[in-house]
Amino acid sequence: MNNQNTDRIEIPVSKSKLLGLLVGAAVFFVVGIFLYITPESFVSVQFKDTQTMMLMGIAGILFSGVTLIFGIRKLLNKKPGLIIDQQGITDNTTASSAGLIEWNDITAIETKKVLTNRFMLIRVSNPDYYLNRVNGLKQKILRENLDLYETPISITTSTLKCTFQELEKLLNEKFNENRIK
Repeated sequence: MNNQNTDRIEIPVSKSKLLGLLVGAAVFFVVGIFLYITPESFVSVQFKDTQTMMLMGIAGILFSGVTLIFGIRKLLNKKPGLIIDQQGITDNTTASSAGLIEWNDITAIETKKVLTNRFMLIRVSNPDYYLNRVNGLKQKILRENLDLYETPISITTSTLKCTFQELEKLLNEKFNENRIK
């Protein structure tokens, strides 16, 4: 974490974490291609027809392809992953990042765990504002977050150069400091 001054904290993107995610996406991309090109090689007791294998291949190619594109863009991007200052939290962590979330719009910050993944839910008073300022795939992801977690905004450390515990402590401290103002 980079504390340039006490009013602004920048948490950079972890290039090593991002490279690990990119390698995983590349493996799924290649597997998807093989599933699509040679579906008969993957037919099993659970999946008895080649059409199912081809559909799984297409899904794998699309999902991992989008992940690769966004991951490479994030790797080349010089912006900090997260900025915490007097305005609020500026989220640049993922393809579905919310951008600036002002302190006066944040109503609560909660920790959520799904399987082994932990992330911070940022509850806001006006979720539609965040949905309406983006479109396309990003809007779809934020809407799914809203449907699942009752907020469009979630932040994880999967691409940040900090631990989850550090992020959790920092966000809660800064939220408590800034919600009084």
